[in-house]
Amino acid sequence: MTVPVHPALSPEQAVEEAHRALALRDAFAREVTRRLHVPPAAQRAYGERLQAALEQRQLGSLADEYVVLVDRSANVQALFIYFRATPDEPWQMIGASPVGTGRPGQFDHFLTPLGVFEHTPSNMDFRAEGTMNENGIRGYGKRDMRIYDFGWVDGERGWGKGGVSPMRFQMHATDPDRLEPLLGIRHSKGCVRIPASLNVFIDHHGILDAEYEALVASGKSLWVLHRDRDVTPWAGRYIVVIDSARRTRPAWSPAPGSRARALVPPGGDTAD
Repeated sequence: MTVPVHPALSPEQAVEEAHRALALRDAFAREVTRRLHVPPAAQRAYGERLQAALEQRQLGSLADEYVVLVDRSANVQALFIYFRATPDEPWQMIGASPVGTGRPGQFDHFLTPLGVFEHTPSNMDFRAEGTMNENGIRGYGKRDMRIYDFGWVDGERGWGKGGVSPMRFQMHATDPDRLEPLLGIRHSKGCVRIPASLNVFIDHHGILDAEYEALVASGKSLWVLHRDRDVTPWAGRYIVVIDSARRTRPAWSPAPGSRARALVPPGGDTAD
């Protein structure tokens, strides 16, 4: 991976850039219905974890674009959106939501892979049809939800003797009635499940669409992109997955209760 090249910003320009980019916090608060209220100390700590993960992939100078961070820890299960204008600034959080990542212990269920993954049209996204499977579950969520595809990656098997096998890594919405209430615990086959409102937010604002928008600017027509999208000038391209290995559940990331678990029909645990 190579770090995208952005024009150097003067200190004054960097302040203005950060102010404008961080204004997306207001849109996040308005548009995303499943939000986590992460304390400032935890926001800073996750920003440092993000930076450490990027440095491991020679992306330590990444800046001036949004980045999605996921903590797959069983006691956290959260997604964060971060931004910084220049490489010498700390990462600042835009917003956070509960997610569901890979749950080991059942055949064909992977642990969500760790690392830095690039969102590129070489693994073209698609949209959910909204159809139900044999268990009455809409695995990708309601119709038109976007499925973010990061291609084939090596995933740690969560069944049998473990080991590593190829898995298709995606980020997507889930069944809005039966499974979205379960976000906050490990419950997928290895992909990252996100709230429908967060899916729409990332899609509409082009949070991860830097390379998609580059194709559009070159004259390509991409059916997967809505015509009425309001793409941010700081579109990014990376999702970073970490595991904080927390031993206890933080108060800001509560687990779903028994009422949410009761909504899952027989066989619902096997839907991705």
